[in-house]
Amino acid sequence: MSTLTLRIYLTVVAVLALFAFASGWVFQQHIEQERTRAESVLSDRMAAWGDLIQRSLPGVDAAPEVQAAALRDWSQRLRIPLALDSVSGERIGASDSFLRRQTEGGARGFPVRLEDGRTLWIMRPGMRPPGPRPDGARPPMGGGPVDLPFIPSAWQRGVGLVVVLLILFVAVAAGAYPVVRHLTRRLQALKKGMETFGAGELSHRVEVAGRDEVAAVAASFNHAAERIEALVRAHQSLLANASHELRSPLARMKMALAMLADAGTEQREHLKREIHTDIRELDELVEEVLLASRLDALRDLEHRERVDLLGLAAEEAARVDAALDAAAQGAAPVVVGDERLLRRALRNLLENAKRYGGDDVVVQLQRHAGQVQLRVCDRGPGVPEALRERIFEPFYRLPGHAEKSGGVGLGLSLVKQIADRHGGSVRCEAREGGGSCFVLSLANEAGPSAAGAASSSPAVPAAAAPR
Repeated sequence: MSTLTLRIYLTVVAVLALFAFASGWVFQQHIEQERTRAESVLSDRMAAWGDLIQRSLPGVDAAPEVQAAALRDWSQRLRIPLALDSVSGERIGASDSFLRRQTEGGARGFPVRLEDGRTLWIMRPGMRPPGPRPDGARPPMGGGPVDLPFIPSAWQRGVGLVVVLLILFVAVAAGAYPVVRHLTRRLQALKKGMETFGAGELSHRVEVAGRDEVAAVAASFNHAAERIEALVRAHQSLLANASHELRSPLARMKMALAMLADAGTEQREHLKREIHTDIRELDELVEEVLLASRLDALRDLEHRERVDLLGLAAEEAARVDAALDAAAQGAAPVVVGDERLLRRALRNLLENAKRYGGDDVVVQLQRHAGQVQLRVCDRGPGVPEALRERIFEPFYRLPGHAEKSGGVGLGLSLVKQIADRHGGSVRCEAREGGGSCFVLSLANEAGPSAAGAASSSPAVPAAAAPR
């Protein structure tokens, strides 16, 4: 038995024992109150009977036989066991029922002192002794507690009550163990599942049974385990792909350094430029890997601010000589988010379009269904429809593009991560006339500050063609 099972079970048993003893004490107190009340009523009744019989019995000067005959007559009339003692304490007479009850043993009589000095003994009708006296002695007359007629005598003395409470305690304690064991078994299963998951089996899940708190904990664990597994798998894939991508520039740098000592002046300058290019590629790769890891671990944006997308698009379009088509009317489109991440997403889309689409790159800014859409369109070879989802996976590149245009395949993956963190989306569409359009959709926020930004920002005319 585990420690948790034992603790819960002992707690249940202790509470049950406390309840049993408290119930027994209350029951015993109730019996005592009822006994006191019964004794009071019986005493009043005995006094009334004694007064009635005293008025009807012959006087103390009558012959004992006459007094005994009158006593037996009243015993039959009232159906009460009676006995009469003289002033000196000698027995004058007793009814047959009184003598029979005395013979059975254990019966108690109630003495009533008469006005002339005699003593009248009365037994309550129907009273039975608790058991025979082994010594055959005369049972005590008078005194002692009164037994209640509706409760067994053993119970009134506490023995029967203790037995009943003990049986009830054992029965409930035995019934509580399977319930406690079932609960702790589920907790132990949950504990083993967590240990298995912690040992490295990330695909392990625990069983969710029922609708109680234990089931809720199991469901929460499974949800957290799925999230952790996804993050770990993503980091493993990211590390594996990054290490693979690092080999190419490192191999080129190693070869260039080996050739640098024997190269001529012109070739030496060419090799230096190649080394600088490889270093820049390594720096970009490390930066993108770090950003991808940080976005994987980020559950919410660290910085939120109002971002003027028109100004942001104008700056980034001018940096790569792309045309800007601001078709949004009215207030300048404003979104709430991280300006640095949004700039990085737009820059990745523009660099991707420049790399694969040549010089005909256009940035379009539109409003649609309560959202702001940034569209980056090019005239490149386009993306096959079957691969328009896969190009947003980390390190995925279209067949043949790696050899022609370089890149490591993290740019579009970062764009998707940034869009997800902003509650938006990104997709790839075919451009009319050839090429591709990457559409970044973000929630629009219109307000006074947005209107102010629109009035202070100069209008940007639609460009017909790139410079």
